[in-house]
Amino acid sequence: MPVRVRSVIPGGRQTVRARATVGRWSKRPYLWRQLALVFAAGGVVVFAVLASTLVRSSPPLSPGVVADKVLIEKTARRLTLLQHGRVLKSYRVSLGRQPEGSKRQEGDYRTPEGLYVIDARTARSRFHRALHISYPNPLDTAQAVARRVCPGGDIMIHGIRNGFGWVGRLHRLVDWTQGCIAVTDAEIEEIWRAVPDGTEVEIRP
Repeated sequence: MPVRVRSVIPGGRQTVRARATVGRWSKRPYLWRQLALVFAAGGVVVFAVLASTLVRSSPPLSPGVVADKVLIEKTARRLTLLQHGRVLKSYRVSLGRQPEGSKRQEGDYRTPEGLYVIDARTARSRFHRALHISYPNPLDTAQAVARRVCPGGDIMIHGIRNGFGWVGRLHRLVDWTQGCIAVTDAEIEEIWRAVPDGTEVEIRP
């Protein structure tokens, strides 16, 4: 609506006629307050996620310690090294890009579930270092054959892609692998030393 504005300037009085439009948003202070609360809440959530992700890791394993089982809990995003049922150390992990459900076939980006062993390792992996898990086991293979699909393979516990190790613990913010279990480069170094070939691996939902 037209608004008449009077102002005094050097040299005399002048009437300035200006056209101003009163915005709808200025009439809705309640909406602005709600938007501010939403953004504030979002900031708190982001801060909480980053804080939990970047929290200081637990003390390193003692030299020479050897695990006899690796337990991976997918829902908890946790890998635990065990020795005679006693927890040695736990690590937060990232999984395949489709973390829900067990792996069914090649290319489904799921992390398998079941009982396996560490059957190989590579010190020159594209992901720093890698421990190979014996997927598919006989049950996985039989189920894939029944569905007439390829079960896939190359499921590993590994570090971060070479050249991106600086990402560190931030990799945990998303599930980014093709079905493998990922930890930081420093963590795979420790797991590598503590887990010999033949170690049992149990992957739970």
